[in-house]
Amino acid sequence: MQKLILPGLILAVVLLLYFSYFAPTDELGSFTKFDPNSNASMPIVVKYLSDKPAMRTGDGGVVFYVVDKSGKEMQVSTEATLPPGIQDSKSIVITGHLSGNGFHAHGVELRN
Repeated sequence: MQKLILPGLILAVVLLLYFSYFAPTDELGSFTKFDPNSNASMPIVVKYLSDKPAMRTGDGGVVFYVVDKSGKEMQVSTEATLPPGIQDSKSIVITGHLSGNGFHAHGVELRN
């Protein structure tokens, strides 16, 4: 019986750390966590700026603006279609990487 206590405690601590670190959150993310020299796609929770409407580009993409938790505005370009209701959403999740002075998103999802 006592041999099971230590592995059980270790498992409980590992599970607690795992779920507290990787748990989804509605808190806005920060673009400072992205490496400008990396093309690795990572998700970030941001606020859509509805006062700067999305625009179609000549190649069929979409350009729109978001803001992170530090108030940094970022231009986002994507080939994906924007989900309906994005203007009314409290926050959105964009998955992509920094590209020049903007962010290239491979995916855009609503987060309410």
